[in-house]
Amino acid sequence: MASGSQIQSAYIDYVLTNNERPKSVYNFAKKLKMTEAEFYNSYASFSAIEKTIWADLTITAIAGIKEQEVWPQYSSREKILSFFYSYIELLKSRRSFVIYSLQQHSKKMSTPDVLADARPIFENFAEDVINDGLDSGELAERKFFSKRYKDALWVQFALILNFWIDDDSAGFEKTDEAIEKGINLSFDLFQRSPIDNLFEYGKFLARNGKLKEKMGL
Repeated sequence: MASGSQIQSAYIDYVLTNNERPKSVYNFAKKLKMTEAEFYNSYASFSAIEKTIWADLTITAIAGIKEQEVWPQYSSREKILSFFYSYIELLKSRRSFVIYSLQQHSKKMSTPDVLADARPIFENFAEDVINDGLDSGELAERKFFSKRYKDALWVQFALILNFWIDDDSAGFEKTDEAIEKGINLSFDLFQRSPIDNLFEYGKFLARNGKLKEKMGL
């Protein structure tokens, strides 16, 4: 009986060779010398195989960067940058499949169905990194908005993937630049700014009405 990883490999080989999914689970399972029932013990559908492949890639990338000796010394910004650089490097070995998988879906801001299992894995990782940044003071704690930081990083996830599959630069150097610019912009917005100071000052004056009167405001 084929293992889950063997089914994944056979599926990837099939879709890249034929540029389409297998016609039926029966025929696909037969080629792997397994029954339909045995296939369904591992996966409920061909869509489930693709979702698992994306989830496994995301888990592998996160596990890999956390094994780096410098990981504990990284800032939140550096941790997210490290994830995306490592993730794209990992995807290079599956580029043909990545392009096939994503191009089956229109390029919308909504999450492609194949990334449904990868999204919570990435968002849990991003939330842990963001919480560390909030605790250390690297990132600004903003009522309502700080809970949305992980959503902004998911948007970057989708943008970077779509940029990479269209990138024809040598060594995908433009994708590296897109990662740097996109993540740095996000974290610049996450960090404390003069606008935060202005809001804090306004709240201070509102709480201290007498002081406000003395200052003629």
